[in-house]
Amino acid sequence: MTEATGRSLKWQLIRRLLVLQSLILFLVLGIMFFRGDLFAFRSMDRTIEALRHAIHRDAAGALQVGDTPDLMALRSTEPALWFIIRDTQGAEISEGPVPAIFKRISEVLPGIGQARFGSTADGPAMDRPEARMRTVYTAAGEMQILTGTEGRTPAALVALGLLLVFLKIGMPIMAVIVVGILLATPFVVRGAVAGIARAEEQAALIDIGQRGVRLETAGTPPEIASLIRAMNEALSRLDDGYERHQRFLADAAHELRTPIAILGIRIAALPPTHERLQLVADVARLTTLTEQLLDIERLGRDIAEFKSVSLLDLGKRVVSDMAPLAFPAGYELDLIHHGSDHPIQGDEAALGRALASLIQNAIDHGGGRGTINVHIAPGIMEVCDDGPGIPPAERDRIFEPFYRLKPRSRGTGLGLHLVRQIAELHGGSVKAGASRSGGARLTINLASAGRAISPAKPV
Repeated sequence: MTEATGRSLKWQLIRRLLVLQSLILFLVLGIMFFRGDLFAFRSMDRTIEALRHAIHRDAAGALQVGDTPDLMALRSTEPALWFIIRDTQGAEISEGPVPAIFKRISEVLPGIGQARFGSTADGPAMDRPEARMRTVYTAAGEMQILTGTEGRTPAALVALGLLLVFLKIGMPIMAVIVVGILLATPFVVRGAVAGIARAEEQAALIDIGQRGVRLETAGTPPEIASLIRAMNEALSRLDDGYERHQRFLADAAHELRTPIAILGIRIAALPPTHERLQLVADVARLTTLTEQLLDIERLGRDIAEFKSVSLLDLGKRVVSDMAPLAFPAGYELDLIHHGSDHPIQGDEAALGRALASLIQNAIDHGGGRGTINVHIAPGIMEVCDDGPGIPPAERDRIFEPFYRLKPRSRGTGLGLHLVRQIAELHGGSVKAGASRSGGARLTINLASAGRAISPAKPV
């Protein structure tokens, strides 16, 4: 099942930065626009345009200002409207309270295309009246219009101005912001998660056989460091729980040794019957399981104390010990050596019990007939029987704890699982296959590299 993952941190950050920067940009532009910093809601040019369309001449050729709708609306909203209109011949018409400073300015500045008066940033001069002069072409000819009255901009022009501000100012700035965010964000994210990459590498080292590893918080942001610290605390609790569990298993195994030994002595005193043979086999199985539990607990602490082990000598001893159980159960037991006897580094007692467990498994499931062959090769211990074998689909599952091919079969379902643990603690592995006769073949591989088995020779 594929685990659902969240969106990329980089793209989440890019998207949110774009949204935030866009909102800020257009908020600032909107405030500047409606404050009049980017658009003039009131303009003297609007007054000049309204006058331009209202100028005409009467029958005698005198200048007149008609009552057009725009001019009438301007007069209603601006009671202090004033203007001076002058043609090229010097004819002039004016209206409203013209400031004294502008009354003769059109006379002394004829022919000026356009000019602005009184607009200054000088503090002492800011109180002077302002005016706008423009030369326009009307139905009555060329006119020079001077006014200091500001007219209101129509809503349609305001909307057009807003659109132009968005297109000419907002969009270019937004394009620069987008490019900057797309280029800068990956570097920011890469730097921010550099510590997480190291923590990920350390987390990959954590498994059941590599405990005590903690994730480093150096170089990680405080927000992520707090999560890593919480993970480290959880790992500490798991390690403590695992240690308590292991101590419990070891203590339980120690406690079981005495009653099992007493049980074995009492069974040995019974008459030699078939039931007694079964009880002896059961006690041997219990003894092996108990010792294997102790082996695993001990090897987990003392792997550094591995010593040189001859697998051939170990195989001879185990076969000799298991023969009294195999022969009465209907089997022959042979030891076959392949190649040279290269010692390996390991724990002889634990490896012996692992091999004994494989032989015990063959005795239990080999069908009560045939020969149990124990093969010893460099780094290899293998047990084959002539029984019904192990179905291919079950060959991996038989090493799971408490798993049994036949639910009602003898045994606890722990033997092969403990064999695998012992093999793994030695850096090896165990696998199941089929023997030449079609029975089961269980192989413990302790070699650093597999070697082909040479032709067999009986020992």
